[in-house]
Amino acid sequence: MSEQERYGDGLCDDGAPEIIPPRVSRTGRRSGVILPGQDNDTIVLEAVRAAPRRSSIIKDPSMHKLAGGRKKTVSFSSIPSEKKVSSAADCLAFMQGGCELKKVRPNSRIYSRFYTLDLDLSCLRWEPSKKDGERARLDMATIREVRTGKSTETFLHNGPAAEHLAEEAAFSIIHGDDYQSLDLVALSADVANIWVTGLRYLVSHPSAIGHGGGAGGGGGLGEGSIIGEGSLGSKMRSEWLAAEFAEVDEDGYGIVSEDTAVATICKLCPGIKEAKVRLRFKEIQRSKEKLTSHVTREEFQEAFCELCTRPDVYFLLVQLSKDRECLDAQDLRLFLETEQGLSLATAEGCLELVLRFEPSRPGRERGLLGLDGFARYLQSPECQLFDVEHQGVCQDMSLPLSHYYISASYRSYLLDDQVHGRADLGGLTRALQAGCRCLELGVTDGPEGEPLLGVDYGPDAHRHHHHHHHTPVTIRSALEVVNKYAFLTSPYPLLLYLCQRCSPSQQRTLAQHLRKVFSTRLYTPEALPVSQVGRATTLPSPEQLKGRVLLVGKKLPPEEEGSEGEVSEEDEEIGGGGPLAGRRMTIPGEEELGVVLVVPPPPQPRRLRLQRELSDLVSVARTGSRSFYNHRETRKQGQQHSPPSTPSTPGTPLLPDSAYWTLCSLGEGEAGRLASESPEDLVGFTKRTLTRVRPSSVRLDSSNPNPQGYWKGGVQLVALNQQTPGAMLDLHRGRFIQNGGCGFVLRPGVMRDEVSYFSAVTQGCVPGVPPQTLRVKVISAHNLPKPQGAGAKGEVIDPYVVLELHGVPADCAEQRTRTAAQNQDGPLFDETFEFQVNMPELALLRFVVLDDDYIGDDFIGQYSVAFECLQPGYRNVPLLGLEGDPLPHASLFVHVAVTNRRGGGKAQRRGLSVRRGVRRGREYVTLRNTGIKALDDTFRPASTHLREATDLREDAQSASVSFKEQCGLPPVAKLKQCIQSLATRLQTPEGPPGASMTLRDGYPHLEALSSITEVTRKLLNHYDTMISAKKQLIENADVVQERIAQVQREGMEFHEELPRLGEKEGLKGHKQSKALESFTWNITVLKGQCDLLRSAKIDSLDALRQLALACEACGLTSTTSSCTSFGPSDLFYTSHSRRGNSQERRGSTQERRVNTHGNGRI
Repeated sequence: MSEQERYGDGLCDDGAPEIIPPRVSRTGRRSGVILPGQDNDTIVLEAVRAAPRRSSIIKDPSMHKLAGGRKKTVSFSSIPSEKKVSSAADCLAFMQGGCELKKVRPNSRIYSRFYTLDLDLSCLRWEPSKKDGERARLDMATIREVRTGKSTETFLHNGPAAEHLAEEAAFSIIHGDDYQSLDLVALSADVANIWVTGLRYLVSHPSAIGHGGGAGGGGGLGEGSIIGEGSLGSKMRSEWLAAEFAEVDEDGYGIVSEDTAVATICKLCPGIKEAKVRLRFKEIQRSKEKLTSHVTREEFQEAFCELCTRPDVYFLLVQLSKDRECLDAQDLRLFLETEQGLSLATAEGCLELVLRFEPSRPGRERGLLGLDGFARYLQSPECQLFDVEHQGVCQDMSLPLSHYYISASYRSYLLDDQVHGRADLGGLTRALQAGCRCLELGVTDGPEGEPLLGVDYGPDAHRHHHHHHHTPVTIRSALEVVNKYAFLTSPYPLLLYLCQRCSPSQQRTLAQHLRKVFSTRLYTPEALPVSQVGRATTLPSPEQLKGRVLLVGKKLPPEEEGSEGEVSEEDEEIGGGGPLAGRRMTIPGEEELGVVLVVPPPPQPRRLRLQRELSDLVSVARTGSRSFYNHRETRKQGQQHSPPSTPSTPGTPLLPDSAYWTLCSLGEGEAGRLASESPEDLVGFTKRTLTRVRPSSVRLDSSNPNPQGYWKGGVQLVALNQQTPGAMLDLHRGRFIQNGGCGFVLRPGVMRDEVSYFSAVTQGCVPGVPPQTLRVKVISAHNLPKPQGAGAKGEVIDPYVVLELHGVPADCAEQRTRTAAQNQDGPLFDETFEFQVNMPELALLRFVVLDDDYIGDDFIGQYSVAFECLQPGYRNVPLLGLEGDPLPHASLFVHVAVTNRRGGGKAQRRGLSVRRGVRRGREYVTLRNTGIKALDDTFRPASTHLREATDLREDAQSASVSFKEQCGLPPVAKLKQCIQSLATRLQTPEGPPGASMTLRDGYPHLEALSSITEVTRKLLNHYDTMISAKKQLIENADVVQERIAQVQREGMEFHEELPRLGEKEGLKGHKQSKALESFTWNITVLKGQCDLLRSAKIDSLDALRQLALACEACGLTSTTSSCTSFGPSDLFYTSHSRRGNSQERRGSTQERRVNTHGNGRI
């Protein structure tokens, strides 16, 4: 076949076509995998046709467009017959065989080339090319470094041409004295990893160049190869496996039975399937035509290396160790500092990690962590995604109860559904063990004067109460169970939400049981602090109420006298169907019987006789939605004569004539309407009043609403059916695990502050809250089980991972990986996803692993975690089953990076009154005009200071990003990684580096000591620019911050006088409301900008400290310089407590990680 027949006649400037179909003879090498009978395009086409039919719980229209752009592809390691890469020799052998790569040119053109590595490892060649064979090559000796991702000028400034190229599959070879770049893109991230690993190995092993052996039997390097001799890490591994084999080789003949070999591998590699190991030994026996099933030591080692080597961990290990395939204490320390966010890691702590996780005795004795030890460490609890700091109570628990989200359950004592469900004490036990702090108890009249646990459905209960044949549960036994388990999981207060429809006599019996069972634990109203005007003061804190039980229920008004009285009963706990009233609905589980239930109409309020004896025990009065509407009307009427309380002051004025603490109970539908139509009013109402949302009465199957929709509106208690697993309960667990699972989680600051602006329906940045960029790279999955009930589908699964971000509307997003077809249980994905997070304190990240199938995508596992609990770096994500129980050994392996958005703190144009500044097209958040002259004159000077603050922050951040780009690293890289890259360029043949760090005025500067290339000098100039920008920020931040804070204090002095000033200016009705809203906006912006500037200074100080330590570690410090020249306030400022200002914690991710003792307790 001629060249023209192969490629057609569309030639590029060097005689080769642009993005042309592959040659038939090389189809298999396009992705690095030979798949008989199919080419790559056929695979992609069939995968696209198999798009999953799955309905997400996030309904985001933009996702349809995104999903359409992400095609299904097959991971190269997904073919069971393909041998996994487990050594540098495997990588080099693959490169010698060659494969097709895309070459990206600075002129935005992309060519398809076939690249191979010479057999002697001396040069890289490509074809076709109009150049002769000696010119279409790159000598290995000229390679300076190998970069991953799209980090060179060609990629960064190539516009749309490079945008569609996968970041994970791109890499660049930097070569020559002038640091030219050869920019390439593989057809998969796995192939890119092989090339990067092999090239980096050759760069760090110059002695191997020119001495490589010919391709051996399996395409690997020959026995005479230097690579074939084995690295230090591979020798450690061989010695360890030989020792393990010797322990089970009782006779010492070097042979063991197949059962023994299988059991040994399963012990050394927990989670691997026994059938998989046994199958591998059968393949080895068949390939060698053995007549016996006994296993030799060599076969044992071969099977272990092929089955238990994780390519993702191997590629990472090679990148960190460069040449030895093992890590010493210094290598591990650099990894913990640069990737895992542990800036205070020590060599002693790293040695402790080696002793804990390295399986080989020679490795432990020499302080080296090999491949298997490193894999064990990455899979350990120290490297889990969830921050260990949050495993205990880590939030301030001394604030009023209304400042917390509270874990609440809804009728958890009912089994099955709301119609047939019978009362069971196990449900109460499970809810309390799960950390619930608000437990609902339904109480009805029982026989012989003893109240029962259950739901009273009214006079028609006999029509659909089908569990009468079960043994009833008395309320006394239920209270005893609650008392037993109340504080085993959490010491903080328990709210008992009482829904009783009992006769007067059984009400008195219920009161006696409550007193006798709970005794001194019962928090009675006698001790309630009451103000002089007779109203309840602020709710106490969880810390003050430790170990106490609070009853929530109906309460007699204070003017009511006598032993009993009437209270209004809105029937909110039974509720009507509203718009569904009259609809005939089939009862779940009895469709074949034709039994239907007619949804009742909305009930009319009725009067209920309440005994004084029971009313006196209630410490929190239960109210309906009327309390919210009364509050809103009172606020509107009081705007003319009292301080404001729109999104501003929380609940001021107080609820009219409220003599008790109250809890407002809302139905699911009504609460959703308020959250969307009156979001500011709802947030303001919940600042001092506890609010609860219950599932709709038409959820007969005990399903749950999405709690996130109510949390963002400030609702403290979203009652869920704890007995019903699913996505909603997953989010609930993810929310409340972040504070040690104690059942209380602090609400965002904008929902607690006396004066703050926040709307639950915000579509942009929240003023005063620094937006974050979350980047999650899904690398691989391990030990995935088959979906439950998937026995008929065979042993093979086609997994893919969905990432869901839940939060305010602007944050909600969903993305997914490609499907790893027929990958069984260990697929590689290597896909990166980016999310913009405007409200970090409300955001939840949920991983869902599904099995792609034509009929329906089956659930495999999930994991939900709060944004505040994410740990940066390489992390394992333990997967949970449907019921929330851990799946044995099943996990995801991911890389997480959280950074401030470039220009973080900027407000979006839509809805936030933003004007574009003149300076470099930068956007500045501006203050609003209130219409009150005295107030506007007070706020006016802050505009200049806000611009100064924004410029200081963004100049420092832009300079850092520019320096990282010049180093060939992404914006999420650590500065220590930049110094490592810079140090390699500054190395001279004579030995000493070409530049040295000196401290001038406490700032680390790099001074050239000898002649350096123009490229390196340009890099040093960017370094100097970054230091100058950080210096400006550090030296001016306090002054600018104080000026902004002063304006904020002066503005707050007008707080009490706003209604009078508004009247004086002639503001009424809507205009006065807008003035109040503008005031709260301005105060929130001023406070938020102070916090952002403070956090930026802390980040800059920490960055300078890291730069100084990195220069010292890389040998760039002179003998007269030392990083100890930094004062204690600069070097050790991070030792202050991180449980203070939540805004500071959000603004500085690094600050959150500095003192953590997770990840090896370093």
